[in-house]
Amino acid sequence: MRAVSGLWRWRRNPLYRRTDRREAWLTLCAVLLIALAAPLAGWAATETAHAALLRTAHEQQHQRSRIPATVQHVRVLPPLDSEAETGAGAQNRHRITARWEGPDGTPHTGVVVLRHPVEPGARFPVWTDAHGRLTSRPMSTHSARSYSLLAGLAIGALTAGGLEAARRLTVRLLLRRRYARWDEEWVRIGPDWGRTGTST
Repeated sequence: MRAVSGLWRWRRNPLYRRTDRREAWLTLCAVLLIALAAPLAGWAATETAHAALLRTAHEQQHQRSRIPATVQHVRVLPPLDSEAETGAGAQNRHRITARWEGPDGTPHTGVVVLRHPVEPGARFPVWTDAHGRLTSRPMSTHSARSYSLLAGLAIGALTAGGLEAARRLTVRLLLRRRYARWDEEWVRIGPDWGRTGTST
């Protein structure tokens, strides 16, 4: 930003070089692009991700069913290692062998791990797909919106970071070109440096 302010403050200074002016304009363009392109990219990513995730959520809600399962056998498992190390809220897990009927009435048997204790013969809800196989809870529309917002923020940040990285790279190339010109000028006038006004 100092380069941008210097563009206006020192625009008529005779010591102001063309490379300084280029760097200032480059910074100004980068700031404008970041201010416009990054939010636009984030918004576009949010809308695209939201449409895709919302479609997935509706498909899962249509294809998955919450049905009751009956406990057949219970096996108590120790807490996870991470929970045992902290010691806070460590609870035994219960490995449940359960039986349920799929949406088409076909009987199924599977294993489910629960946190709370249950007794054989008890009933608890499980989520299954259209074929009666165990699956996770379907995505909600609220979760779809949250994930799409996170995606938009990530894309916006990546866009801003990419533009800033491009600006820095361009400035570095300009500096290299400036130093190369200085070296060329020094090679040309260096041998005569300090000889002005001296007699031969």
